[in-house]
Amino acid sequence: MTKPEQPDPSGDEIEVRIAADAAQLPMLRAITSAVAMRQDYDLDSIADLKMAVDEACSMLVLRAITGSLLTVRFTPKSEIRVVATVLSDSDDWPDTGAFSWHVLSTLTDSLEAGVSQGAADPGGHVLWIELTKRNALGDE
Repeated sequence: MTKPEQPDPSGDEIEVRIAADAAQLPMLRAITSAVAMRQDYDLDSIADLKMAVDEACSMLVLRAITGSLLTVRFTPKSEIRVVATVLSDSDDWPDTGAFSWHVLSTLTDSLEAGVSQGAADPGGHVLWIELTKRNALGDE
């Protein structure tokens, strides 16, 4: 299954591209928190979303080709949709029996992951995770 690569035409989308390195994850948590606060999410929902993005991106970073980019796209609408992608040399994805997958499914309202063929140059496989989180207060 291939996720769309086109940006949201409404202009509400935020895309971050960083080195696929665990050292970059604190910055992603801060951005996630800012996006959720801007949507007036309650503190518990913000914490859940931050943990979910951290876990999803950690899973992707572990499988990333050295020197590749991690792309995280936030689309805040009636819920916050997050799509994270990374280039990998393996198409063995996702491991839905892993503890990290169960953590993600507990923290989010919807969760999908998949793999698609990377571009001819540099090749490889694009691994992706898409998750959504609604505000527990329900007043988005």
